[in-house]
Amino acid sequence: MSFLATESPPTPVNEPAVGNDGWFPDIDLQRLREECRLDGSVTAPRLRRALLVSMSSVNAELADYRARQLAQGHARLLAVPSSQLGGEHLTQVLYLRAIHAAVQAELTEVYRDMDTAAQSGGAQAAQMEQQRLALKVDEHRRNLRWAISDLLGLRRTTVELI
Repeated sequence: MSFLATESPPTPVNEPAVGNDGWFPDIDLQRLREECRLDGSVTAPRLRRALLVSMSSVNAELADYRARQLAQGHARLLAVPSSQLGGEHLTQVLYLRAIHAAVQAELTEVYRDMDTAAQSGGAQAAQMEQQRLALKVDEHRRNLRWAISDLLGLRRTTVELI
C-alpha cells in the first residue's frame, strides 16, 4: 500500500487568472479550484488546458447571444441587464456555472481512462469506478446544459428515448 501526498490546492501564486475574450469575464483559477473542489491531483497545466477547451466551447455556444447583446450596446457580459443575487450579477453566475461544469466534465473524462484495475478489487472494482465516472460526466454535462439554457432564458428540457 502506498500513499501519495498532493498539494491541495496549489498556491494561488502559481495560477494567475486566465484571460477570456474581453466580452466574457476572465476566469480565476483559484475560485475554479475551490468551487469545483479540485485538489492538487489536477495539475496547473491540466487545469489550464481543460479551462481553455471549456471556455472555447461555451463561448462558441453563446456566440449568437453575445452578438445580440453587442448589437444592443452591451460591451461585456456584466453590462447586460440582469438581476443581482447575493451581490453577484446573475448572468455572470450562470456563465461561470457553465464554465465550471464544462471543466469538471472535461477533467472527469480525462481521468476516466486511467487504469484502476491495479487497485484492490480488480476488474469488477475498475468497472464500477468507470460507471461511476461516466455518471459524473453526465451530471456535469447536464449542469452545463442547464446553465446555458438559464443564461439564454430557455426552458430546461430533458428528453429520453425509450
